[in-house]
This record gives sequence, C-alpha cells and structure tokens, in this order.
Amino acid sequence: MKPLESGDPIRLGPYHLRGVLGEGGMGKVYVGQDAQGRAAAVKVLHSHLAHDTHLAQRFVREAQMAQAVTGEGVARVLDARTDGGRPWIATEFLIGPTLEETVRSHGPLDETAVRVLAVALARALNVIHASALVHRDLKPANIVLTSAGPRIIDFGIARPEHGFTLTVTGQVPVTPGYGAPEQVLGLRTGPPADVFSLGAVLVYASSGQRAYEGEHVAAVQYEVVHGEPRLDRVPAALRPLIAPCLAKEPAHRPAPEQIAAVFAPPRGAERVWRQGPLARDVMARERSLHQLTTLSAADRGSGGSVSRRRLLTALVAGGVVAVGGGAVWWNVRGRGDGPFDIPPAARTPTARALSPERGDYARGQTPEPLWSVASALAEATPAPLPVRDVIVAGGAAGGLVARSVVDGSVVWKAPEVVAGRRYVSLSDRLVAAVDKDGVLRTFVASTGEPKWTADADVAAVLAADDEAVYVVTGDGRVRSIGRSDAEVRWTVAAGTGLTTESGARAVTVHGRLVVAGNHDVVAFATGDGRRVWGREGRSVGRPGLAVAGDAVIVSGSRLAALGAGDGKERWVADSPKEVSGVPVSWGPPTVHGPHVFSAVLGYPRRLGVADGKPSGWVYEGLFQCDPPSPLVVAGDGLWSVAVNKSRGGVNVLDLVGDREAWVFPLIKHPDRYWLAADGGRVFLLDGPSLTALPVF
Repeated sequence: MKPLESGDPIRLGPYHLRGVLGEGGMGKVYVGQDAQGRAAAVKVLHSHLAHDTHLAQRFVREAQMAQAVTGEGVARVLDARTDGGRPWIATEFLIGPTLEETVRSHGPLDETAVRVLAVALARALNVIHASALVHRDLKPANIVLTSAGPRIIDFGIARPEHGFTLTVTGQVPVTPGYGAPEQVLGLRTGPPADVFSLGAVLVYASSGQRAYEGEHVAAVQYEVVHGEPRLDRVPAALRPLIAPCLAKEPAHRPAPEQIAAVFAPPRGAERVWRQGPLARDVMARERSLHQLTTLSAADRGSGGSVSRRRLLTALVAGGVVAVGGGAVWWNVRGRGDGPFDIPPAARTPTARALSPERGDYARGQTPEPLWSVASALAEATPAPLPVRDVIVAGGAAGGLVARSVVDGSVVWKAPEVVAGRRYVSLSDRLVAAVDKDGVLRTFVASTGEPKWTADADVAAVLAADDEAVYVVTGDGRVRSIGRSDAEVRWTVAAGTGLTTESGARAVTVHGRLVVAGNHDVVAFATGDGRRVWGREGRSVGRPGLAVAGDAVIVSGSRLAALGAGDGKERWVADSPKEVSGVPVSWGPPTVHGPHVFSAVLGYPRRLGVADGKPSGWVYEGLFQCDPPSPLVVAGDGLWSVAVNKSRGGVNVLDLVGDREAWVFPLIKHPDRYWLAADGGRVFLLDGPSLTALPVF
C-alpha cells in the first residue's frame, strides 16, 4: 500500500483517490471513495497504453459489458469511463483473503469446503456466461473468500464470448497452469475455458498443489496441452468430480450447472465461511474498512481534508482487503516481530510422482530413496511431523530439529525443547512443543523463529485446532491454551490415565477433543472442557484414532466408528476377539476418501467409512504387514511395513492401476519404525535414521 505520488490523479468520476493499491502490466489500481464514503477499487489504464485509442476503447467498452454481470458470486463493476484521456474502471471492494492466500496460510480446504466453493464458483460462472462473457483468468488469486462466500474478481480481462484476450505485446495471455489448452494455443475461447480453469482451481483448493507444474512457463503450458493433471493429493471422493473439468477437448467438459449439481454439499455447509480463523480474519477487515469510511466521512463533514497518511495507515492496520480490480491484500497484523505476528505458511515443495514411462525407474524395480540421514533422530522421538517445507522430529543430540523435505539438511534447531513430550503443527504456520520446565513454546515452522510461549505446566502436547493447543498437565489433567493470546482457557480432570509415559494421543473434530489414554477414549467439548462422552476399557492397549467427517475411527481390540458429537457407535468391523487365546488387535487406522485402512491379524484391510464393511478390495488377504504397521496413502500407493526379528521393508501397492509393487528393504530396526507422508514424499523413521522415499 503506497501513498499517491506526483502524476497520480486525485479524482476520477465520483471517486476521490486515497492511495495506490497495486500496479500491473495493464494499469494501476487505487482505493477510491465516493461522496457517501463507499470504497471502490479504481483501475486506471497506464498512460502509455491510453494513447492507443483502440486499446483504450476496448478497455472501457468491455468493462461496461461486464457491468451486466450482477450475480452475488462476482465482484460488481460499478462504473467505467474515460476522464481526461485516462480510461478507468471502478469495482466494488471485497473484504477477505484470496483463495491463494487462504491455502498458503491454512493449508488445503476440507472436502465440504471444496464442495461449497465449487458450487459457488460454478454458479458465478453461469451468471458470467449468461451475460455472453468469458472470464478467461479464473485462478486462486482472483477468488476472494468473503463472509458471504466466494466471489470472483478481476473483470479487467473478461471478454465477450469467442473473443480474443486483450493483452499488451509480450505478455502471457493466460496464467500458466490455469488457462485452458485452447487459450495456450491461441485459439478462440468460450465458456468451457472457464470450466477448465475452475477444475485447476479446485485441484489447488483441495490439495494445496497445482494441477500442472513445470520448471518454467513453457513447460507448464506444455503439460496443460499434452500432460495429465496431478490429482494424487486430491481427496478420492473429489477426483471423479474435478477430472472432467480438465478434459483437453472443450466439448468434453461439463457445464457450470452440471458442476453445481454434482458437487452439492451437505445442508448447512455454507456456514464454512462464517466460522474458524477465516471468519475472524474477515470480521477484523470489515471493522477496519468501516472505521476507514467512517473516518473519511467524518473528516469531510467537519470541513477538514482527509489525511492520506492517516487513511493509508487505517487501511494497512485493517488487514487484508481484496479488490475487484485485482487482488491486493495486507496481513492482518502486518509483518511485525511480535510473538503473535505469524507469517503465512510456506509453500510445499512438492516432489514429482515417478513414472516408468518417463524413465524415472525401470519396470519391475524399486527406485532409490530421495535422500537419507543416518543419525538424524533421537531414540525416543515421536513420529516425524512433515510441515510444508520441513519435517520436524527429535534430534540425535537432543532438542527439536527441522530438516528440509527436499534434501534432509538441517533448517533450524530448538535445543531447549524436550521432543519426547510431543509436538504439533498449528495450521502449518507454527510448531508447538514443550521445554523441560513445562513451558509451551511455538516456532515459525519454516524458519524456527521463536514466537509466543505459555508457562502452563505442560507435560505433553495432545492436539490443536484453530482456536487452541490441548495439552496434558504435570498432574494428568487436560488443559486448553488459546492460540490468539497464549492464555489458559480451561483445565479439567481427564477421567482416564494420562501421563507423560502413557503416550496419550488426541484428535480434534467438530468441537470435540477426543483423547485416547491407556485403554479408554474420552471426548471433551473444546469450548469449555466439559466431558461429553467416554468409552472405557474397550482396548488392550492405547487405541488408535483417525477422523472421518463428523466421526472418529477408533482401533484397538476392535475397529469402530463413533459419532464425534455423542460417542455413539455407528458401526463395528467384523473380526474375532481372539485367536488361539491371543486377543486380536487392530492397527492404527488411516482414512482416505470413502475408505478406512487398518491392519488386523497381520493383513491390511480396506473398509467403507460409512458402514465398516469390506469394500471389495482386490488385495484383500493377499499380502501381510506388521500388525502395528501404519498404513499410509501417498501418491497412488498404499504404504505399509513388514518385518521379521532382525529387519524389514516398506511395501507399496498401486491403489488406482496395475503398476508393479515397490519394496524398499531398508528397515534395520524392526521394533522402532514409522511412516509419514506429505508433498509427494514418504518419510521413513528407522531407528536413528530418517529417509525420504518417492511416490508413484
């Protein structure tokens, strides 16, 4: 955000210009206010382009055509004129982060939010196309998440149907990876091009990665025209809905109304934009804009002139404001160094899935690891935690160590942390851990910069949600510590044996903190800590937990789905209670799309999340794994561990095709291993070593 400079206009039409929001290849964007104090984004064509009469006329004419688009899912074009030889467009202010900012800061949207997003954008495109326009540049940076839902912005390049894109010589006419093949090839473009862009947007929203990647622009555009989209991290339930949008042939893509129908979210899902950290951010920005316009109107009413510096300061303090003439935003707290000034999450450097067709490995062979560090880990470290561009674990020399997911090099260390007391990611922006004195400490995930602390007698970290970090205290109680102020929200008796040695685990889901103790599962309301339900004595050892929508999958002596809200059983998987006098135990559960994976009697099982019944899996009963093995879905494969008394290996089975299995015979510590996955990599903990493996 910058003050006006010499040469900037002071007024255009009814708008007093207050500051510069941003600048691009076509023009400059200002914040303006009309006589009633209403804010608008005013985009002005660059003076050197305004001399091109044909270009200037099209700039205004096509903006005037966009005024016909008045649906609730788009940023309205308020006015478009030429004043003093300067063509300009005014669009409404939209308050909220862009989709790009949201995913970068908080990670991919969940399935319900993606469905709501898809329906809103499809309906908005329907309105645009009904006005005989094609947007032509739909991308995450041109979608604003407001309190009223998603809105499409930047009609500065929307064009009449079947027209050509207005660009300056030398500019790329589409955003690489989001423009349709016909746009890349310079062919005539119609509404199906926006559908292709919508598909690419939904891939990014649901997975955090782009559908098409390359080392340079030309490589990305080649993938758009000739390659296949990367859908490996898109939830399985959404893949068949998104894939048709990315068809190479425009005629093979669905219409927006068809998209809205197949993505139909559950009832009440539209409330996703009115809760959680996104809603709080938007409310703060709305208050800021209200203060700004009230301040400006009051100054005019008192006869004094509005101070530009004061106005710009108010805007910057207000946080993120996205505008229809181009996405321009500021962080809510700016870029300060205070304990609660948290930078956005880093980008995930996604590794490319390997393919024998590209020569990445020979058929029938297993590729080499991406990297391996022999003495990376402490003996008692919990499972490694991937957080975007780093993987965090207890270091061999003590403390907490974050390594680059790309090459395993050390990025930062926190020697004061006791890693055995566990650690957790806070929206991929911070890592929370505990020191020897029971102080909860947070660090910027990508850099290790220390942030807020809470001296709260913490013995172990349990879990976190958007509001709080949940911990076990030194005397075995459960405590909630607010993320916004580091204050203790509540402390309650656990009702089950929770100690540092018990290895208690927890998940958060739909306003519940579900804790697995030695043999019990107990749920607390995250708001006030009251105990909501409990399942005592149902497991020989500590139960495993996984979240599936509004249910919790619990493993142990049996595998069951419990309603998160009330703890009622929705289903229990069929299995014997014991074999030859030995109790049966289900391994850690993993939920992937409509299925839950868990091992029992040394065989991985795949059951339906909805009913717990076998899903007709082709590999059912055909391969074995270690009974406590984690089952991880990464890329197109299911990953598991098989061991004997002295060694073991990692097995990978193709879940979507018929590729030959991979076997990594790497495990030298059959009693101390684990798997974790993120960003196109699977991380293997094997005793003190940490290894990154590729996926297919």
